[in-house]
Amino acid sequence: MRKLILAFLLAAPLAGLGQAAITISPGQCVWRNGEDMRWVTPSLDESGWRPYAQWTPTLSEQRLVVRCHANLSSLANLKHAAIEISLDAPYELYVDGQLVGSEGSLKSGNFSVDTIRAFPLDSGALEPGPSIIALRMVRHLSANANLVLSLPPTRLEIRAGDPGILDALRARTIMARVSQVAVFTTYYGIIGVIAVMLLVLFFYDRSRHELLLLSLSCLCTSAIRLNEFAAAALFDYSFFLNRIIFATCNACQPFVYLLFFFGLVRRRVPPIFWGLAVAAGSIRLWALGLGFLDAGKLPWLAQHTDYIILIGGPINVALSLAPFVAFWPYPQIPARMRPVAALCMLWGIADGTWFAVQATQHPLLKLPQLFGNWSGTLLDARGFITMCVLAALLGLLFREQRMVAVERAQFAGEMEAAREIQQYLIPEHLPETPGLAVESAYHPSSEVGGDFFQVLPGARDGSTLIVVGDVAGKGLRAGMLAALIVGAIRTAFKFTSEPGEILALLNERLHGRGLVTCMALRIDRDGNAVMANAGHLPPYINGKEMAVEGTLPLGALPGIAFRTTRFELAAGEAMLLVSDGVVEARNAAGELFGFERTQQISMQSAERIAETARQFGQEDDITVLTLSFAPVAVVKA
Repeated sequence: MRKLILAFLLAAPLAGLGQAAITISPGQCVWRNGEDMRWVTPSLDESGWRPYAQWTPTLSEQRLVVRCHANLSSLANLKHAAIEISLDAPYELYVDGQLVGSEGSLKSGNFSVDTIRAFPLDSGALEPGPSIIALRMVRHLSANANLVLSLPPTRLEIRAGDPGILDALRARTIMARVSQVAVFTTYYGIIGVIAVMLLVLFFYDRSRHELLLLSLSCLCTSAIRLNEFAAAALFDYSFFLNRIIFATCNACQPFVYLLFFFGLVRRRVPPIFWGLAVAAGSIRLWALGLGFLDAGKLPWLAQHTDYIILIGGPINVALSLAPFVAFWPYPQIPARMRPVAALCMLWGIADGTWFAVQATQHPLLKLPQLFGNWSGTLLDARGFITMCVLAALLGLLFREQRMVAVERAQFAGEMEAAREIQQYLIPEHLPETPGLAVESAYHPSSEVGGDFFQVLPGARDGSTLIVVGDVAGKGLRAGMLAALIVGAIRTAFKFTSEPGEILALLNERLHGRGLVTCMALRIDRDGNAVMANAGHLPPYINGKEMAVEGTLPLGALPGIAFRTTRFELAAGEAMLLVSDGVVEARNAAGELFGFERTQQISMQSAERIAETARQFGQEDDITVLTLSFAPVAVVKA
């Protein structure tokens, strides 16, 4: 900002102070490939040197010396004099064979993006007569790397004069450069703000991964253009950092670009597009590598680089077709997604047009330089279209986010209602059971569980019917089916307490609706018991697993007859019934709780057994019932 204000204040007076600054034109300079220190000395035969005005950057000629002839004596009356170099490369500056200053490192090739530097001149350089201004430089970093796409590459410019005037000229140059990139910088700055808003939406709902992908795509695009603005404004930061930002964002963009479009429609990215993204990213990283390699030492690099970069154009154009492929077939696009699909396709058209025109600039094609003449206009148009598309997408996705939030709130309310219904059907306090002490523990893995149990004491004969089971699956459907089964059990109990008959009735009700493991057990007051099993885990009696004949679960086939097993409980004997949530508990290492551990704790209380399985690593609903037979009239739970 200080530089821009200075340029504004001094722009008008500069016309009258031209005598305080000298510009050395390229026509006054010659160059030669190499880095011989003798080439900076004043007395040198320059025959065979080529005019610098005709120099063009190549990968095979990267280290060079430029010599310029200038008469600086007109500046002798200045109190202070300086020489200003404008060059996007590292260099060493010599005046009459004396080192005056340097920028960057000739060894690594790095330099500052602030490419206009001034160095003080001593009085000896201002004596009458011609002076030799020589620069040793390395151009392999910037030969194919234009720091600002819409501006021409910076060529060597040399000025000498009053330091204040040189600063003002520098500030005016910055203002001119910034004004040329101000329009698209504004657009891409807004795109960066949109990226932040999308990121906030994603953190609000982390299941919407398309929001994260779109945000990353916007951030990559915005970072590339804001990086160019920083270079245009001559911010003082490393060229290496500039290229890393440019190339890495360019390399990542194809992947997040594809993942967003196909993730939006919940489709997998086709392999051909993965191949295009890998190819595009590799070429862009290759361009980054050119900034760190000395092609003079790798001749094959100079021979093949143009061909490698040439194929990048068609690849980028093909990638821009991603939204058209992602939303195909178009007649099947849901009505609420059609505006989003149209915007995505408009984005693809803008990108495809940009890359197609950009590809025409490659010298191997020998096509009219449309990109060179219209790059600024195209970049502004692309930025405006992309900004509008992303702003509209943000609005549509925000609307979608609100709709999803409302639907989730409704679903959460339904889940809560289902949970309350299920809790009503699953007894919190067990009824009085003649001759039995019964304890229960029930811990669903989610809001609504698929496990169920019922403890139903007989009104006339003093027996107790116990039914425990597990619906295959989880969630609301399993919970609702469990509620249906509980209702069916209570209805069947009005007509019979025979375990085999109850399972048969349940099987007929459940056929075609799902699979359910279930065990029905009736215990009389004298300890006689009868049990029928439909694929459920066998019970434990006094710490030992009871042998139970395996059968199909309920709902598997119609007309199944369930065999019954009769046994007798003696006074003080204990029995354990569990669902598979106990034995299938799994710890962080993937180890199952298993039958052996279950047997080891089978004599503990129901809540202790359930809590042990939960602490081990609950993955499914856990139901535990413990029974203890006591020859008394009535025992309260």
